[in-house]
Amino acid sequence: MRSAEILRKTGETDIKLSIDLDGTGKSEINSGCGFLDHMLTLFSKHSRFDLKVFCKGDSEVDFHHTTEDIAICLGRAFKEALGDKCGIERFGNAFLPMDEALVVSAVDISGRSYLNFSVNISAEKVGDFDTELCEEFWQGFVRESGITLHVKQLYGKNSHHIIESVFKSVARTLKKAVMVNERFIGEIPSTKGVL
Repeated sequence: MRSAEILRKTGETDIKLSIDLDGTGKSEINSGCGFLDHMLTLFSKHSRFDLKVFCKGDSEVDFHHTTEDIAICLGRAFKEALGDKCGIERFGNAFLPMDEALVVSAVDISGRSYLNFSVNISAEKVGDFDTELCEEFWQGFVRESGITLHVKQLYGKNSHHIIESVFKSVARTLKKAVMVNERFIGEIPSTKGVL
């Protein structure tokens, strides 16, 4: 079973997060930030990863620590759940249209952390969420999971739709990359023999 649970407690956040990569997209999310809850719910649904997130953070300051620390936990859980990565497709990509927004993403589960985030979000806030935290979230996830992720906005002006397209696109991209290919059972998808 490809699943993991992460507990992380700091002076800024107290987080319990679990993920099941072979789930059905069920989620229980309570981050303290309504917009982030919505994005994580979308992420779970479109990746088909079962996801539980409970966070008590210093939201009286802002949602920076909450967002970054959840991303750290999600990245760690994702990496742990993948184990040795035997049999996975490794690569994935997705185009995600949402009304006037269009976002494309591509991933390599490579063991190397790199994020190319070419997204222009014009509004400073969507609801109670600082939009600059969208990139911070994916940076934290990439750093902890050890993946290469490219996200590019091809079109769009509505900040809410753009961020939603980013989360859905990355979710669908990761779903493809972690799929087990029966032809690769017992194999690491790399000429080096490790990822």
